[in-house]
Amino acid sequence: MTQQAYMTETDNGGSGPERPGSRLRRLAHRLAGGWRGDPRIWRRGLVLAALALLLGLVMLLHSRIPNRVGNLGSLTETFLPWLGLAVPLLLVLGLLRRSATALVAVLLPAVAWLNLFGGLLTDRSGGGGDLMVATHNVNADNPDPAATARDVAASGADVLALEELPASAVPVYEKALATTYKYHAVVGTVGLWSRYPMAGVEAVDIKLGWKRAMRATVTTPKGPVAVYVAHLPSVRVKLKAGFTARQRDKSADALGEAIADETLERVVLLGDLNGTMNDRSLNAVTSQLRSTQGAAGSGFGFSWPASFPMARIDQIMVKGVQPQSSWTLPRTNSDHLPVAARVKV
Repeated sequence: MTQQAYMTETDNGGSGPERPGSRLRRLAHRLAGGWRGDPRIWRRGLVLAALALLLGLVMLLHSRIPNRVGNLGSLTETFLPWLGLAVPLLLVLGLLRRSATALVAVLLPAVAWLNLFGGLLTDRSGGGGDLMVATHNVNADNPDPAATARDVAASGADVLALEELPASAVPVYEKALATTYKYHAVVGTVGLWSRYPMAGVEAVDIKLGWKRAMRATVTTPKGPVAVYVAHLPSVRVKLKAGFTARQRDKSADALGEAIADETLERVVLLGDLNGTMNDRSLNAVTSQLRSTQGAAGSGFGFSWPASFPMARIDQIMVKGVQPQSSWTLPRTNSDHLPVAARVKV
């Protein structure tokens, strides 16, 4: 077999095989040639620079965006992590435009995004934990509730919360989970299943007129834990009304009041809050409790919609216990992903 080396001129005027490194240097030199000595690099791309600065300011000052008009602040905060996708786009456009001004301006949103979410890019989960909890919005229109119940039970959770339980499907869930969980209670459209004894089961009034939240004391081997299950009202994005979240916000305030009145030191909140940890309207809850995903998760842990998760609106939050790990479970027949966590009581 004949080997033939591609020959090119070398720096000393001779010829020889071209090295990969020399090809990269020639490419970089060619690109840089379009920048050197061009005074327009600072005058081009001013619109791109303005967009980059605006994006950075939105990230840095998102809490100042008012909610008075269509709950624009909460809507921005719900999808705040996704604004980071604009950073590489602006970077590429700045390079194509050969605009030094745009490239410098892109630093602001890049640094702002890393400051807000850079910590979520690392794996913060650890080993251990003596209590595994999980929560799942099972979807009222679930075509196979028994299969969904078996799927979440297979996760190994010691305490399992289910939301959006239609009355007609409750017996199906009870039957499917009976062999795994000795104790359970259903209040309205939410339910709690536990391997450990439960007491003090009661509805939590979240100002809806029907029951979508509950509280129970679960006596774990390490001591009692107050477990709350909540399904806050849904939100919608409408063209004229904007982000319709007023009822959810009212319920979040009521849930926060109930948690503030809790007498036990150890508290776990499981449920579909229809909002993210960044949403200021959930402050009555998020100011008191710690997110297991933020403390001990890996990545963003988006849970909705299940087909293409874009936001983490299903939450596990704690007080008085230490998060050890947090993750999403495999998809079921629901439009939400189940989420789970291990905590040290």
